[in-house]
Amino acid sequence: MRSSIYAPMAGVPVGTARTRALGLGGAALGNLFTAITDDAAHAVITVAIADGCRSFDTAPHYGNGLSEQRFGRALRQLPRDDFVLSTKVGRVLTADASAPRAQHGYVDVLPFAQHWDYSAAGVRRSVEDSLQRLGLARLDVAYVHDCDAETHGAAYPQVLHQVLTEALPELRRLQAEGLLRHIGLGVNDVAVCLDVLRAADIDCLLLAGRYSLLDHAALAELLPVCTQRGVRIAVGGVFNSGILATGVREAMRTGAEVRFNYGPASSEWVRRTAAIEAVCEIFGVPLRAAALQFPLAHPAVEIVMAGPQTTAHWQDAVAMVSHVVPSAFWQALRDAQLIPAMAPAPA
Repeated sequence: MRSSIYAPMAGVPVGTARTRALGLGGAALGNLFTAITDDAAHAVITVAIADGCRSFDTAPHYGNGLSEQRFGRALRQLPRDDFVLSTKVGRVLTADASAPRAQHGYVDVLPFAQHWDYSAAGVRRSVEDSLQRLGLARLDVAYVHDCDAETHGAAYPQVLHQVLTEALPELRRLQAEGLLRHIGLGVNDVAVCLDVLRAADIDCLLLAGRYSLLDHAALAELLPVCTQRGVRIAVGGVFNSGILATGVREAMRTGAEVRFNYGPASSEWVRRTAAIEAVCEIFGVPLRAAALQFPLAHPAVEIVMAGPQTTAHWQDAVAMVSHVVPSAFWQALRDAQLIPAMAPAPA
């Protein structure tokens, strides 16, 4: 198994073991759905640093570079070896004064247009542009972003071929040049991870939503492969677009829409979430605590990435990942067939 990817090179422990396993994701800090000010974004990053967070993730996609700019401003206060920073390739930004201010779910974005580009030249440009926006000389991780079949449809075979023959080899060249330390995929799809792992060697995955308290799609095949090959995983989307943050009881009472993985939740996801909530109530365990802690029990998972938009959201994530959950709670979920018998449970 590879050594830690998401721990700083300086190797100085900060915070508790549980808070060190909590990273800060930057989608909300790029104005996902709602605009926040630069100062508000800076406050979130600063509070996370003060709480011992040293692993941060962003992407050109997040606000057309806005998230990267905000992270760069805040992180430059730290010695470079004291934090881990990841961003992504696959979308290249070009200046466009007429570009809409709202794009791809982000609002008040920077004046750029996005273009898919998994070519070697596009990947190199993406890394260099990201470093410019961040104001840094290297990345710790570069993920190939959203290269899955659901995103690209009929073009997926061509995208996969280009990722394997151009994007990943170019990232290895950039690694050899010292511009980044590790390479991987940043996706919310299990199949593309398996397709890539059959043909290439990567260091890590940022997997969003596919290994959560509710969705166990990665458990049977992908996670064992990653364990065997030493591919380290950062898990994102642990709340599955909010259903595991808010629960479903109030929505069931009022008829409000519940979202699961970017869309309306099916009745089965609602039913399962309600059943998990019932077990949480018996044991006095907050649903958010269970959702944050569950993925960390798997040996392939090194860190979970929270996506707060406010300092209060971040502080809640710290409290929830630190909340003491009794082992009997996890056994009760197993007994009710709400988590698989083969899924490791937190200690």
